[in-house]
Amino acid sequence: MDSFSELFHRLTDVKALIQWAGVVGLTAIIFIETGLLVGFFLPGDSLLVTAGLLVSQQILDVNIYFLGVLLTVAAIVGDSVGYAIGRASGPRIFTREDSLLFNKKHLYRAHAFYEQHGGKTIVIARFVPIIRTFAPVVAGVAEMRYRDFILYNVVGGIAWIWSMLFTGYFLGQYIPGVDQHIEKVIIVVIFLSILPGIIHWRKEKAKAKAAGAGVPPTP
Repeated sequence: MDSFSELFHRLTDVKALIQWAGVVGLTAIIFIETGLLVGFFLPGDSLLVTAGLLVSQQILDVNIYFLGVLLTVAAIVGDSVGYAIGRASGPRIFTREDSLLFNKKHLYRAHAFYEQHGGKTIVIARFVPIIRTFAPVVAGVAEMRYRDFILYNVVGGIAWIWSMLFTGYFLGQYIPGVDQHIEKVIIVVIFLSILPGIIHWRKEKAKAKAAGAGVPPTP
């Protein structure tokens, strides 16, 4: 129980989490968040931005390009594992009972996202917390051709890792004292990462309202 409490505390302190976990731990977190259903709560976006910032300040002693390659591989392999889980379980996964680390509503959200965006979901979902964990699983359940999936997977993985990592890195390089305001940077990153989900929710709500009123929805 003490270990669980310590882990929860570290997850809410991203800078301390990275310093505690190191490069190996950071790589494992990215893999778990993208590859295993239980990783949906992990703070991938803020971890990546903070890692880039810490590298720029030499607090995290690792080459930024090496770290980028390592985390990209973890993200791509993670999504591939998620796809394999979905392909192996098929529609049965939608009947799985809810638990502390699994909630079907996240799976249904990812499914709705996939229905709307198709294969592009694998790329777009990289930038949407929670959805990015479940999107590859849904793609596997839907039996997306693996050749198509791996293309979207690689493109999305590269775009997500390098954009987030270098956002933090360049902030640390060119904005003096930004390392003293990591919490504020993280809040901005989290807001930007959930903004697409908010926009999508507002659009869907507007469509439902228009449909209920008998008014043709705007595209």
